[in-house]
Amino acid sequence: MLPTAGLVDHAAAVPLAQRWRLPSQCAICHQWGGERVCRECLARFAPLRLRCMRCALDVPPGVPMCGACLADPPAFEHSIAALDYSFPWAGLITRFKFHDALDLAPMFVQRMLAAYVADRAARPAVPAPTWLLPVPLSAQRARERGYNQAWELTRGLARALRCRADARLLLRVKDTAHQLALPLGQRAANVRGAFAVEPRRRDELRGQVVAIVDDVVTSGATAAEISRVLLHAGAAQVHVWMLARTPRPQDR
Repeated sequence: MLPTAGLVDHAAAVPLAQRWRLPSQCAICHQWGGERVCRECLARFAPLRLRCMRCALDVPPGVPMCGACLADPPAFEHSIAALDYSFPWAGLITRFKFHDALDLAPMFVQRMLAAYVADRAARPAVPAPTWLLPVPLSAQRARERGYNQAWELTRGLARALRCRADARLLLRVKDTAHQLALPLGQRAANVRGAFAVEPRRRDELRGQVVAIVDDVVTSGATAAEISRVLLHAGAAQVHVWMLARTPRPQDR
């Protein structure tokens, strides 16, 4: 089981001099302070929500799983989401993903850690992952962008949780159109056959609980396709850890 008790006190192990922060403008309200997003904006725009344990969409109190997941469960067993993909996070995630705003990564990782700790408290029976794997980019997109935003999140999470992570264990073997450019009904077909496990390392996943890490989940098609690939490689369970979940149209 991954350690959670030390997360809240993680900074206490860092020497005081290293914890000093230079003044920084909040990325949302632009007030000056010591954090990339100030506490007031986090309280206003990043409340922890009750979410379906399978797909991470909002659910009412006392409801662990939404009706859609009860009727047609996804290939992955469990999900956590730190934020809703809506104002102001949609704009910040776009900057992080496409415009080199890597200064936002530590704050996003902290939001995901907070969601993880809350989920562990609410659902202690859910097994903790032994592997964290980022959703991989195609070689062309990696060259264009210069980094994989999912790996930036993954390695921050793995460092805090002392968990195994690897950017080369899960491969993208087929370049595909951007999911955002496609209607929801076409997204599953778009990513079919796009991913594979590194053939020489399949045994490393056998019997393991694996968490896929991604920045935004909308239809869940990419997560479902990767989950099928990992389960076929011998993983015992697949979880999905997302920075942001796109709400249902009626909830936006």
